[in-house]
Amino acid sequence: MTRSSNVINQACKDAANNDPNINYEFCVSCLEQNVERHNASSLEELLLISMDLAITNGTNVSSHISNLLADETLDGYTKGCLRTCSELYSDAVSELQDARSAFELKDYATANGQTSAALDAPSTCEDSFKEGGLKSPLTTEDLVFFKMTAIPLAFLSMIH
Repeated sequence: MTRSSNVINQACKDAANNDPNINYEFCVSCLEQNVERHNASSLEELLLISMDLAITNGTNVSSHISNLLADETLDGYTKGCLRTCSELYSDAVSELQDARSAFELKDYATANGQTSAALDAPSTCEDSFKEGGLKSPLTTEDLVFFKMTAIPLAFLSMIH
């Protein structure tokens, strides 16, 4: 087992033990797929990598929403919900980028606040569909983004 694997396993174990939003297996899987090339050796490095992963995922969800919006058969309400979700994810990506910068400056309160704000995007997106009695076409993406954003938030609370 590499040093990165040991750091990942311990960080994900600690995070899962302290935060009900963290699934140990999901945390390890996410990080192991992406950390080896970075050779992370500390929780701080894992936090930055996990933020980058959440940013990338949020960007991918935004692209997916754009593709859905191109469907001309969608009704106006659904398109309105998708536009709301698009804005939420755009804001979430920006908040995560700000959180990453704040963390690098050791401004943990700002990093925590910005990451927490980004964590709200998926549930708010889901709620926009539920309010209209619709099933969200983004449920899977929303769940994955929530789980991915919860990881750096948990790591932040472990560091600070």
